[in-house]
Amino acid sequence: MVLKSENANQTTLAGESTISGPGLFMGEPATVTFKPAPADHGIVFIRTDRGNARVPANIQHVVKRPRRTCLRNGDVTIDTCEHALSALAGLAVDNAIIEMDGPELPALDGSAKPYLDALKQVGIDSVDAPRQALIINEPVVVKNGDAMIVATPCPEPYMQVIYDLDYGVDTVIGRQVRAFDFSNGNYADEIAPARTYCLEREAMELRSRGLASHLTAADMLVLGDEGPLGGNSLRYTDEPVRHKIVDLIGDLYLLGAPIHGRIFAYKSGHALNHALVRKLIRQHQAQRHKTLAIERPVFDIRRLTKMLPHRYPMLLVDRVVELDGARRAVGIKNVTINEPFFQGHYPGTPIMPGVLVVEAMAQLSGVLIGQSLEHTGKLAVLLSLDRVKLRKPVTPGDQLVLEAESVRVRSRIAHMRCRAYVGENLVAEAEVKFMLVDDEE
Repeated sequence: MVLKSENANQTTLAGESTISGPGLFMGEPATVTFKPAPADHGIVFIRTDRGNARVPANIQHVVKRPRRTCLRNGDVTIDTCEHALSALAGLAVDNAIIEMDGPELPALDGSAKPYLDALKQVGIDSVDAPRQALIINEPVVVKNGDAMIVATPCPEPYMQVIYDLDYGVDTVIGRQVRAFDFSNGNYADEIAPARTYCLEREAMELRSRGLASHLTAADMLVLGDEGPLGGNSLRYTDEPVRHKIVDLIGDLYLLGAPIHGRIFAYKSGHALNHALVRKLIRQHQAQRHKTLAIERPVFDIRRLTKMLPHRYPMLLVDRVVELDGARRAVGIKNVTINEPFFQGHYPGTPIMPGVLVVEAMAQLSGVLIGQSLEHTGKLAVLLSLDRVKLRKPVTPGDQLVLEAESVRVRSRIAHMRCRAYVGENLVAEAEVKFMLVDDEE
């Protein structure tokens, strides 16, 4: 995967647009206001009823929910956001603030069209920053049972989608196949109006769980043995597969950038869509880490020994290969069998202690904190660790790629978000807080 600048600037909304209604699953009313945002801001939801808590629309914030996409930051959630995200993707909007006063976006008619229409009314503005796209340069496959999605390279600079929806020959939906691409496809007319749907038995199951109880078959596309119930009618003969494309486009926008490639989906749902986004990100990060590792370092080990107080055997960062001001740093720790801790951890089965992986991330954080002129001469002393997860073992021969991202830095306290990778695999992550003390204290 390669992230490249397109021959176009990023975009945002030209004004504000508001839309209201009850949510699809919970039925709670919400008013949603779409607002412009600056370059490189991305799509961010703000819960005005929860202290203006911010929830970025990216895959890191996705949590499992049946039949929908849900984002969470702390204890604040954004439910059923895929239709709004699909409309933003359909209009190629890169940056937007979405304020809402409830837990779930309005269902409206169950499609992306009301969102698309509201956004088109205010128009789109260009912002002075290049738009980047993820270029798929090798096949990626995710599977779950007989469902799967395949992402492959495409010679054209846009995304093509082919969806194969297969309910079997003895069902009202049957098998439907639809293709769409962003070069000459008409998203507004061909895809956006397709509504969410369910079979009659699925609707009864939702009601039994207390979901969508405020809706009738006239409000939602419910398909019985003979077709739509409640006097409803299909907008297209293949409306179900078109709506699957609506959801897929919205879910893939959680990548944070448009995709250039072909997407083949068979019987996929939200969970598999999310899995594809995660795998695309992992492979992009792995390729980027390989490139950075062979480039000239930003800080080599000689420079690091002047910046960090640690020495053998506790200096656990070999080089810094990327530095974005005081916001983000990427470093490398080459793990060899000569590490002293392998003598006792464990003889015959050498595994790098998880606490030392966390320590390596903390040391890179110290380098990042030191980039601020205000904190020159300060020593970052570990204060607390939160959300620590050790996901995979690190063994001799691995190259540990460390990432540190600044969450909040004040005169006496620093809060960092850290991750560690081996190849495309996330092996550890943590949120680390430091107390900043004068070096002579």
